[in-house]
Amino acid sequence: MANPLRTHIAACAARIRNAGAEIQLFPAGSFRARDGRPHGIAAWVIDAEAAARVMALAEQRRTPFVIDYEHQTLAAETSGQPAPAAGWFERLEWREGDGLYAVDVEWTERARGMIEADEYRFLSPVFRYDQNTGEVRELLMAAVTNNPAIDGIADLAAARYLTTSNHEEASVVDEETLKLLGLAKDASEKQIHEAIEALRAKAAKTDDLEEALAAARAKTPADEPDPAKYVPVETVRQLQEQVASLSSQVQGSEVDRLVGQGLEDGRLLPAMEDWARNLGKKDVAALRSYLDNAQPIAALTGQQSGGKPPEADGKAKLSEAELAVCKQLGMTEDEFRKSKEAN
Repeated sequence: MANPLRTHIAACAARIRNAGAEIQLFPAGSFRARDGRPHGIAAWVIDAEAAARVMALAEQRRTPFVIDYEHQTLAAETSGQPAPAAGWFERLEWREGDGLYAVDVEWTERARGMIEADEYRFLSPVFRYDQNTGEVRELLMAAVTNNPAIDGIADLAAARYLTTSNHEEASVVDEETLKLLGLAKDASEKQIHEAIEALRAKAAKTDDLEEALAAARAKTPADEPDPAKYVPVETVRQLQEQVASLSSQVQGSEVDRLVGQGLEDGRLLPAMEDWARNLGKKDVAALRSYLDNAQPIAALTGQQSGGKPPEADGKAKLSEAELAVCKQLGMTEDEFRKSKEAN
């Protein structure tokens, strides 16, 4: 079997006999286009074995094959022009000695009228083929046309489905193809390549977009969150900030109250104020516990000697509570006395 990557694309045409459900896509055996294609090989070929592979690929598709007007679908991404369908089909059938047929064609009313009025006479399938043997490998789409198998249409078909392995062959295209690609007559090879790559990327996304659209259309109101049951994230964040601010204010007021009472009744020395406030900011419960267990310091609430005579060196003896404060603050007795005298 030939390497599947070494394939080319072609468009040819067969006469449309009527606007019925069956149309012949390829004749059995070998066939060529009226303009001399395919070049480099004797002819395109399709037999029962090749047709079986083509039909197997068709069965894997999730969307039907489109029949458009004059291959407009191939240029729609770059030209910006509409590409209405003339018909659709899904099922293929091989008829030995006759060819490959589409057997469930659904024509639009507009296309049916034009065919029956003999305004369109030919069907032009677009297909992938092996460049060495000419064997038809895959059906891509089809079009109604009155000018079948022209170079411009064939080149544009190839451009849309071009693989990396043969992109050099599309670097030289005719004026009609450049126009369909939306490029100027003097477009560079780089511009042509970029336009082709853009077409390929958009074509690859078609199935995903169709699935997303179907999911969006099937979406029900039940899928939407109930505003009565959910609060916006921004509202929650603002509430959290307000609670934190209020908590900080309440805690600050409590620390001020505790420190003020401790200074007033002698449980705190003025030198202990910063320490007490820092402790309260970090853990107000710890500050409250300390003050609940601290005894008022006599030096701050009465006589400095507590009514006791001073020591022989003239220094008043510290009470047990004062000694406990010295130990708590890491102060010597002399440092404690100086602190009291300073206040």
